[in-house]
Amino acid sequence: MIKPAVLGGRPMFEEEMHITRPTLPRLDIDLFKHLDRMFSMGAITNGQYVRELEEKVADYLGVRHAIAVSCCTSGLMLVIKALGLFGEVILPSFTFSATAHALMWNSITPVFVDCDPEGYNLNPDLIEASITDRTSGIMAVYTFGNPPRIKALEEIAARNNLKLIFDAAHGFGSEYQAKRPGSFGHAEVFSMSPTKLLVAGEGGIVTTNDDELARKIQIGRNYGNPGDYDCEFAGLNARMEEFNAYLALASLPNLEGFVQRRNDLVASYKKELADMPGLSFQRIDPADRNSYKDFSILIEPLTFGLNRNQLAQALKAEKIDTKKYFYPPVHRQKAYAFLYAGYEESLPVTGYVTENILCLPLYSHMEEKEVLKICSAIKRIYDFREDIARIGDENA
Repeated sequence: MIKPAVLGGRPMFEEEMHITRPTLPRLDIDLFKHLDRMFSMGAITNGQYVRELEEKVADYLGVRHAIAVSCCTSGLMLVIKALGLFGEVILPSFTFSATAHALMWNSITPVFVDCDPEGYNLNPDLIEASITDRTSGIMAVYTFGNPPRIKALEEIAARNNLKLIFDAAHGFGSEYQAKRPGSFGHAEVFSMSPTKLLVAGEGGIVTTNDDELARKIQIGRNYGNPGDYDCEFAGLNARMEEFNAYLALASLPNLEGFVQRRNDLVASYKKELADMPGLSFQRIDPADRNSYKDFSILIEPLTFGLNRNQLAQALKAEKIDTKKYFYPPVHRQKAYAFLYAGYEESLPVTGYVTENILCLPLYSHMEEKEVLKICSAIKRIYDFREDIARIGDENA
């Protein structure tokens, strides 16, 4: 039996297997033609390509308005400002920090509610217990691309007269009940950063069916200036550059293929790891589609024989990059911990998931043979789990 690399065996990969890689269009004559056009026209921000991207994304998502912004975070900040949110907003702590940062930049207090133990999204069943007379909104997340329970969230928001925003950073390629995101709640905000399926380099898209909200986002991304320099409110410089828009446009026709490819690779992961004791996968509602911006496994240490950190370290020795998304959860991060001491008791699922979850490599042009090698590495590590655990104990 071949030993894993952490015990002196040969690494499974000769070069590092990255957690993700952007899938980009080829450097061909068309790209240079478009670059030449941008340069010759002198319009390098919020121009023709931005408008075209907005039109095509709105059409793809089936929504009235798609507004391009500099990034998902600036989009969230502008939506919060434009909706006039105040006081407190409910959100998960099991999310990327930008979800909460957008609230803090608007002087709004994040109120963290626990996540679902199987799907990892904000748990609607726990929300109403946290609503107070200071609550103005709910912000839900497509965790790893998994759609949240949107109907339940919309019903809670309507019943309590709250604004509902979706941090859909991972949402391009997802579907809820066979419907693409974009028109749920009051607004949804997507990311097109290098780790996403649809890549603009850096960039975001705000979608809504609300005409007035769209107008405010459009001027908000330009400092709140409607065109006469008499700013309606304190906006941001959140304009998208033309090159970023073109990059996204070049990738948009391939988005459905990217989603299918990722789902096929995840199916291979699940097939290979299905019989591994102590490993489980994020639950996806059969009526939904996950974009699989990330693929995660949840490790139950006593059953698997190693904890999440030990497995991550052993995979690192195999030259396999992994990420502990999302660790630490937002409420434990230094920027928030002083505000949320004692929150652990109200977030038991978040605590368990964040301590035991591990994301494995996945990207849209990844090969199945790489998935099989990663799974072989995990099996080999499991076979030597007692020796690996002993090393960990000795080094503790």
